[in-house]
Amino acid sequence: MILGWFMKTLSIREMRASLGRLDDVVGREGELIITRRGKPVARLVPLKAGRGMPSHAKFRSRLPRLTSSAEQIREDRDAR
Repeated sequence: MILGWFMKTLSIREMRASLGRLDDVVGREGELIITRRGKPVARLVPLKAGRGMPSHAKFRSRLPRLTSSAEQIREDRDAR
């Protein structure tokens, strides 16, 4: 099924079956509409050139340091 001139649609079942080559399909088609029971539920579009996904390492470095559960238990016991 084709919606508009440039949009290809895939059902959720078809999308799951083609996960291994989904990047090729998005690159070729430009945009994909994912449907469930014939109704659109999601739209996949390629990233713009030069704009990649952010680094997980950068993201984690900005998060506050979490203490381990062992440290939390020790602190709780020391506080008693």
